[in-house]
Amino acid sequence: MAAQTINTPLYKLYPSPRNRERQVFAHEVFVPHMYALVDPPSYDPQGRWSLFAAHRLADGKNGQLVTFELQADAARFEARFTPD
Repeated sequence: MAAQTINTPLYKLYPSPRNRERQVFAHEVFVPHMYALVDPPSYDPQGRWSLFAAHRLADGKNGQLVTFELQADAARFEARFTPD
């Protein structure tokens, strides 16, 4: 069965099947690389997280959206993530 699409004012989101949580958390990081390997658990988050394929409505850019429950987790992800 296909995953439900989540529409927000900023994004059209498609949940990853790897998500334990199917909610959009407050701290968001947009990764403008659709095919980059994004593995949130490898960044040692202390709180909950979720990953989505994303279509950014403002400019039509496709990518991935990682959302975190804790701001510190989002900051750690942004500081350490480098697309290969």
